[in-house]
Amino acid sequence: MGPLRSDLWCAAFVRRHNDLGNFCVVSRRGDAVAGQVFIEVDHLDGTASLFTPAPMASRRDDASLEFQRRFSRVDPIRIRERIAQESRFDPDLWVLSLDLRGDDPGIELVP
Repeated sequence: MGPLRSDLWCAAFVRRHNDLGNFCVVSRRGDAVAGQVFIEVDHLDGTASLFTPAPMASRRDDASLEFQRRFSRVDPIRIRERIAQESRFDPDLWVLSLDLRGDDPGIELVP
């Protein structure tokens, strides 16, 4: 089975977090089939984290997506700048915005 479509993965992620009581929205829609997914986490304490797709070499051949932590608890402006930079390079990028007090957004992270 090939990778899951980006739009379906994002919809499931948003729904799961909203069902858990976390506020989560799609703040930028990308390519429905193969857009890269970035997750920005507002920790509700003035800091934010950014999770980006893991390098392709580390991906397994199944439906899961693997992420890497790009920024951890930094000023939200740094996150917005990085997303703006990436979206100029890749207009098919998805951005999910999640309000979460903890550090675990429930995604698979590469070491």
